[in-house]
Amino acid sequence: MIEFNLIKPIDVHLRERSQQQGNQTAYYDANTSVTYQELEQRSARLASALLEMGIHPGESVAIYLPNSVLWVESCLAVVRRGAIVVPISYEASEDEVLYRLQDVACVAVISSAEREPRLAGLRSLVPSLRAIVLTGIEATATADDVRSYESLMRGAVRPDAARGIDIDAPSFILYTSGTTGKAKGVVLTQRSNLWVIASCWQPIAGLGPADHMLCPLPLFHGYALDLVVLGTVVTGATTRVMERFSTDGALSLLRSGQFTIFPAVPTMFHYLLERAGDLPLDFGKLRVCISAGAIMSATLNAEFERRTGVPLIDGLGTTETSSMITLNWPNQPRILGSCGLPLPGLAVRIVNPKTRQDVAFGEEGELIVRGPNVMQSYHNKPEETAKTLVDGWFLTGDLARSDLNGFITITGRLKEIIIRGGQNIAPAEIEEVVQQFPGVLDCAVVAGKHQFLGEVPVLFVACKPGARIGEGDLKDYCSAHLSSYKVPDSIRYVDQIPRTGSGKILRFQLQQLLG
Repeated sequence: MIEFNLIKPIDVHLRERSQQQGNQTAYYDANTSVTYQELEQRSARLASALLEMGIHPGESVAIYLPNSVLWVESCLAVVRRGAIVVPISYEASEDEVLYRLQDVACVAVISSAEREPRLAGLRSLVPSLRAIVLTGIEATATADDVRSYESLMRGAVRPDAARGIDIDAPSFILYTSGTTGKAKGVVLTQRSNLWVIASCWQPIAGLGPADHMLCPLPLFHGYALDLVVLGTVVTGATTRVMERFSTDGALSLLRSGQFTIFPAVPTMFHYLLERAGDLPLDFGKLRVCISAGAIMSATLNAEFERRTGVPLIDGLGTTETSSMITLNWPNQPRILGSCGLPLPGLAVRIVNPKTRQDVAFGEEGELIVRGPNVMQSYHNKPEETAKTLVDGWFLTGDLARSDLNGFITITGRLKEIIIRGGQNIAPAEIEEVVQQFPGVLDCAVVAGKHQFLGEVPVLFVACKPGARIGEGDLKDYCSAHLSSYKVPDSIRYVDQIPRTGSGKILRFQLQQLLG
């Protein structure tokens, strides 16, 4: 069942929640809390401030903040203005931040005083950037057009500021790693995200006004953006946002007994069990946990449910599909190890990757998807878009099989993406950085198995004649140019990188060296 009444502009949802549940807490973190009435007013004020700064509908605004209530407010304000939200990881390297700002020609950035020095250094490299809004400063403005977030909250609400009524216009550009080595901006709309809420989070997970959700997920990911940032408002729930995942912090909050729903990635569930040891895991009102972002093993799934007595439902999602494609239903028959059933109204096929013909039940093929939740395109990448969107179908690159009841199990990947604890890593992105290190002749990255994270990047390096490269020096270089989760877990030195005649890396040969 699809709750079509939920598919309407976020601006409308905020006004309705303010009227119907004005005094209910919408979001809170360790420092800040907002009711639905406050959220509607504060996001309206920020949208009005964006209008005063000359931010027009269709222009891009980056959100470069840590997980917080202010992150949520900023996102909703940009959407209400009709501009495009560009989330940037707060832990992103300087190179990664610059690439995103330049790629979408951001006109404004909402960030923190802590990141002001970095943004000041990058500003001359981003000609489109007209304004910076910072949390944690008192001044209303500076000569460089840097404004205080809280000072903007004291401004008036302009009725003409909320222009985000076209739910089919681009509203979000989320970056996901690609095999070309450069991250790809996935263009999503309000409709694509709202459709997942209406077909998945509300009817399947049962998210609603009585729910109290604990979010340890990074808000710049599609999974959290859809379920936590938008899903909370659309369904009228209350959400506690963790600034970052901490095993001890999550256990303490869950043991308080006040939460009813807990979304995470498989690695987080593993860490919770490991840290708890033999101690009881009584989570009070918790009625369901959700896993996405990486493959959940049947063993981990069964052990978590045995220890907690709480259903842990696994699902498959991608950034390009506004999060979810499949999900298991709580308290319904399911197959552990399977990522569940396709969402209602979503067309899903498993095909031969070469012929695009459907394979028989039980046979392996590529999972392809068509529906209202599929992205519009990769920003400014028409060739990549054409390869991935074919006749309306999104080619996931995931290998899968389906049983006679429609339960889908992921068996592998056609793509070379490494999934480290739910974070996607493109080998080519690491290779591009390593190639610039003095003394490196050639290099390649493959996935190494990890007990807790699932996969980690392993770097193979061939040195130039006479060159000596220290592992610590090379890792430090990677840390300076890549997000921390992309830094190679280990480095292997080889005489040469195996390649085909056309120059493609023979990754399977390197994988064999890992055993």
